[in-house]
Amino acid sequence: MNNFIFQNATKVYFGKGCVKEYLTCLTNDAKTILLAYGGGSIKKNGVYDEITGILKEAGKTIVEFPGIMSNPTYAKVQEGAKLARENNADMILAVGGGSAMDCCKAVSLAARYNGDIWDDFWARPGVIDFEPLPLGVVVTVAGTGSECNGGAVITNEEKKVKTGRDYPALNPRFALMDPTYTFSVPMRQMISGSFDILSHIMETYFSEPNEDNVSDDIMEALMKSVIRNLRVAIKNPEDYTARSNLMWDATMAENRIIKMGKKCDFECHNMEHQLGAYTNCNHGCGLAVLHPVYYRHIYKEGLPKFVRFAENVWGIARDGKTDEELALAGIEALAAFIKEIRLPITLKELGADKAQLKEIADSCGISQGSYKPMTHEEILAIFQECYE
Repeated sequence: MNNFIFQNATKVYFGKGCVKEYLTCLTNDAKTILLAYGGGSIKKNGVYDEITGILKEAGKTIVEFPGIMSNPTYAKVQEGAKLARENNADMILAVGGGSAMDCCKAVSLAARYNGDIWDDFWARPGVIDFEPLPLGVVVTVAGTGSECNGGAVITNEEKKVKTGRDYPALNPRFALMDPTYTFSVPMRQMISGSFDILSHIMETYFSEPNEDNVSDDIMEALMKSVIRNLRVAIKNPEDYTARSNLMWDATMAENRIIKMGKKCDFECHNMEHQLGAYTNCNHGCGLAVLHPVYYRHIYKEGLPKFVRFAENVWGIARDGKTDEELALAGIEALAAFIKEIRLPITLKELGADKAQLKEIADSCGISQGSYKPMTHEEILAIFQECYE
């Protein structure tokens, strides 16, 4: 394995009833809490009442920061930072999925920084040499794994750029993860979020080294877990075992463990982020459209790993197939799974404008970890193949 340094500062409280059991003691040092959430689904499913009830009983002042969108914008980050400063918030509590968590990581930084965090921390890597506003999270959607890292993907609408950075200083102090909180997530959101989990794992798996390593072995088990448990959850959305497994799959995919010793690719994420910046499309849906086509472009350069993917994840027997035939069979199994779970398979379905594809392609970042280094011309070719 390649050399690495591992760190993860987030303390996880996992399981049914964990919010009731632990939230009060985890907020002991805070008097004023910025309560952040999305479009209001937590008010329909009872999560909002449970959390606010616990905080009020503990004597906390609650400042609400609602309306975080699925692709959080820099303007929304600035709005949250202003609220936190004006109300002297001691802590942020983000309740929701990756969007709420990502937005609040950026808010925790902006609330204690006098400059422009986009220019200084997102447009280019920065150095956090001060203490961000403490952040805790309550996870209600399994997908991004944002609960156990310092990563935050933010869209600058003015510049039409969607980008992510991962700063260990922005790791949440704690993550409360009750799988029952995910039961009420709409089916489409549950499926697209689960594909995002699978994508995170694949983006790390399909990268060097190819030699035997612990990370690849873990990832094969995780990919099989996502596929198996998503099928169960589609049939029965309140299957606790399936939903708890998907929730922990999401965390394991992005808590940095599987990335140890790996170069990582994330070119598909680079491409999808820019599609999202232009179309505001669902992240998991965009990834589902891109992955099979992207892999058909790079499988020859990463042939041994694509053979492993076919055999160890999809259980495809060699039966006289060449390595190339076996690799392609694994990619086709992925494409068939995407159709099975009824995610989109074309950019046209996502609302992309064909006339804008070159502009979007030219704006995409180029991954240094891809088996086959991309050019903007090849990214455009991939977009065109994905269009319809």
